[in-house]
Amino acid sequence: MTDADIVLYEKQDAIAFLTINRPEAMNALNTEVNLKLIECLDRAENEQDIRVIILKGAGDAAFIAGGDIKEMIDKDAMGARNYALAAKRVVDRIWNLSKPVIASIQGFCLGGGLEYAMACDLRIASDKARFGQPEINIGIMPGSAGTQRLSRLIGITKAKELCFTGDMIGAAEALDLGLINKVHPADALLEETIALAKKIASKSAPALSLMKSAINKGTGIDLESASLFEIDCFGLCFSTEEQKQAMNRFVNKKK
Repeated sequence: MTDADIVLYEKQDAIAFLTINRPEAMNALNTEVNLKLIECLDRAENEQDIRVIILKGAGDAAFIAGGDIKEMIDKDAMGARNYALAAKRVVDRIWNLSKPVIASIQGFCLGGGLEYAMACDLRIASDKARFGQPEINIGIMPGSAGTQRLSRLIGITKAKELCFTGDMIGAAEALDLGLINKVHPADALLEETIALAKKIASKSAPALSLMKSAINKGTGIDLESASLFEIDCFGLCFSTEEQKQAMNRFVNKKK
């Protein structure tokens, strides 16, 4: 396999599909995967016809089963820190992308895989998916904002339980906790994910980008500052052609 094949980039209408293509290793993350993911995310950001990105893993066994332990095992403290910083660049790129990113999760979504999924805007899972932060089982801890995003998504108490025990949970429990958005039968997962992506892609691209920015930034600042930032984003919507057309369609339809 060449570096070009380790993350596949495909397009269908306004959707870009990014597929981590290491099924023989349960799509485990390594340096080559991270570098190629950044390249593909940048491409999706810059291609004007792309409105939504779907991130998925090759095969049925795993979305991403975690980081490649063979690459990590001999690192010292500074080497491990640099490894985590490289992963942070990927999760930050996903989080800050101006376009919505949907994780389509089949099979295992563990460790770094869950951290990458949590950086996505939406998470759609197979009923066979399994989730966890099992780093404690190999003597380490999450290093790509896992402790932080998991706590924000499902609450501190449950996040501590999952991180402290390394236990896995199924899709139904993940849905109940608010970790994922929807659960579908395994054989319908991709079809349902594409349907959701098409629905989102039909909306105003500038409004989606501003809304994503308002939500992401607002969760990290005080309510007053977040509300004022939302107002700025709201105002900017009125500078777009999409707003003019959509409001005119609505008014004329009512008439």
